[in-house]
This record gives sequence, C-alpha cells and structure tokens, in this order.
Amino acid sequence: MSLHDIEKAIQDIPDFPKPGIIFKDITPILQDPRLLRESIELMTAPWRQEKVELILGIESRGFIFGTAMALELGIGFIPVRKEGKLPRSCSRADYELEYGSAVIEMHSDAVKPGQKVLIVDDLLATGGTAGAAVELASAAGADIAGVQCLIELAFLNPRARLEQNKVISLITVE
Repeated sequence: MSLHDIEKAIQDIPDFPKPGIIFKDITPILQDPRLLRESIELMTAPWRQEKVELILGIESRGFIFGTAMALELGIGFIPVRKEGKLPRSCSRADYELEYGSAVIEMHSDAVKPGQKVLIVDDLLATGGTAGAAVELASAAGADIAGVQCLIELAFLNPRARLEQNKVISLITVE
C-alpha cells in the first residue's frame, strides 16, 4: 500500500452536498483495512516526536482518523462537534464553510491550559472548520501543535486561515 493507492481510492461525487461542490468520498479507504491502516500511519508519522497530549477530532470523519491516531500515539481524544451535540457546558466557534456557515463546540473543560493538541480532520477545504477548532483550543489555553488532514483542497486556499499553524496534508488537490 502506498499514498498513491490511497489517493486512487478517493472518489469524486459531483454536486454533493450542493450543486457545484465536488465531494471527496473517502468511503473506499475506510472499507479497505490496508488503506485505512496506511492512512493512519502516514497521518501519525509527522507527529510522533512532537509530544502531543491530545487530539481534537472534528466531526464527523475527523473522529475516524483522530481516534485511531490518538491510539497510535497513546494519547487522549477530544470530539469537536456540531452545535448542540455535546451534553455539558461547551465553548463554541462560528465559521464559514465552502458552502455556508456553521458552529462547532467542544466541552469547556476538555483542554487544560498548556496542553499540546493536534487538530485532525479528513478534509481541509476553506480552512474554516479547522480554524474554528484552533480558535476553540487556543481560547482554552492549548498549545497548538498543528493541523493534520487526509485531503487538502489547495485551490480554496485553506492555509490562509491557518497561517500561524503547522498544516500537514497527505493529499493535496490543486
């Protein structure tokens, strides 16, 4: 298995969830244990020496990669969820998407000041969601190690919203 195999498995779905959007379907990667394992290993490798203490995984596919990476690194996992999905007191951040706006939340006590955190998601499009997760973690006093994603849509210039952060993507779509 290689990065090329992972990239080949991603399917483009036109006009989903809205007309004009090309959705990057990673389901074939998730269905193949060898591709999933390779994805996790490649996403985890750059962070093994970084002394990250927590992974913040963004709903929903960031949960898949983030929890597996947390297990690989022997650290905790914090879910960053869509508005209204967490049961206790939450911090929230508003952000813009490629096709609208939204809110994400994290439990207010999820991150302790000074903890080194890594933000994980499957896709980096406009950088809005990842930027909001950085905002949530920073407001809690976290030390942001960086942002890791499987796919980056570079043509949408997501790094402009994450200028102060280390960003690593396995696959870049120009």
